[in-house]
Amino acid sequence: MKHARSPVSHSLRLLALAASMMFSVAHADEYADVSQLVRAGKLPEALTKADLYLATKPRDPQMRFLKGVIQRDAGKTNDAIATFSRLTEDYPELPEPYNNLAVLYAGQSQFDKARTALEMAIRTNPSYATAHENLGDVYAKLASQAYNKALQLDGTNPAVAPKLALIRELFAPGAKGQRPTLSSATTPTAPAAAVTPPVASKPPPTLPATNITKAPETKPAPAPVASAPVTVAPPAATTPTPAPTPPAATNTGVKEAEAAVRAWAAAWAAKDVKGYLGAYGKEFDPPGSKTRSDWEEERRQRITTKATITVRLSNLHVTVNGNKATAKFRQDYKSGSLAVSSQKTLDLVKNGERWQIVKESNAS
Repeated sequence: MKHARSPVSHSLRLLALAASMMFSVAHADEYADVSQLVRAGKLPEALTKADLYLATKPRDPQMRFLKGVIQRDAGKTNDAIATFSRLTEDYPELPEPYNNLAVLYAGQSQFDKARTALEMAIRTNPSYATAHENLGDVYAKLASQAYNKALQLDGTNPAVAPKLALIRELFAPGAKGQRPTLSSATTPTAPAAAVTPPVASKPPPTLPATNITKAPETKPAPAPVASAPVTVAPPAATTPTPAPTPPAATNTGVKEAEAAVRAWAAAWAAKDVKGYLGAYGKEFDPPGSKTRSDWEEERRQRITTKATITVRLSNLHVTVNGNKATAKFRQDYKSGSLAVSSQKTLDLVKNGERWQIVKESNAS
């Protein structure tokens, strides 16, 4: 089944929550059963089974995500939008539902809403590459609309037509350099899967830079000027200096930085807001456009409103270079029915006797 609503919506791709949301073995069969029904095209049965599960576990994010997938595949776009909207309200820390909303909005040519949703996904996870690419596609479609409006208002403007032609070339079917075609009826291959955006005849190409600006002319480099050879006197013989023994403080620094990371995780799990926020140095730059005070208030609300929090770190590896350190590890976060696993990197700086976080990033 193919959809041809918007030239841009088919280029927006969705990530499965399976990459970032961990689920318990106890519920794996339920997720697998619903996914299997979706793959078999039995959408009414899949929706019924999902609703039965959610009747007893209404906040389960994994099954709610699957329900949105089913609703979208069944053509119930407004229902899917409602499902993913509620997911963003209940779990604002998850970027994928925002991305799904963007695809659905783009399918309805609501590009301003799609842009807003993608900006929220990126604000939640600045390293979310899919959302960045999707946002570029939305901006291109918005640009096309703006250029069309400009031509309507002033059809004699010679600068607008070439720009509009460039955008149209970007979304023209069959253009060279295009991205791989998305399948028109993708079904979940894991307990939670991607919503399939509406697909037109072919996806838009990735515009090569040479289509935008002409490469500057290159001039041959001038021939090198010959110069007289220079005789360099050999260095005087010196007694080799033995390599310095690495200071013992290096190993101590690794242990101290590692201890600081574990203390940060322990404060988070204990809902010790003061200890948690104190783990961040004054140089820490919050993600997105938040101010430090706004970010701290948001973190305080998210931590104190949770009944329980579990934070486990595994494969922790710390490297130290002077007063700077980098910690890489896998983080498993759980609170109520929400469980998220991600690869995390913390950059730390030693301020006095304390190692403090100055930057953090996630990779799904």
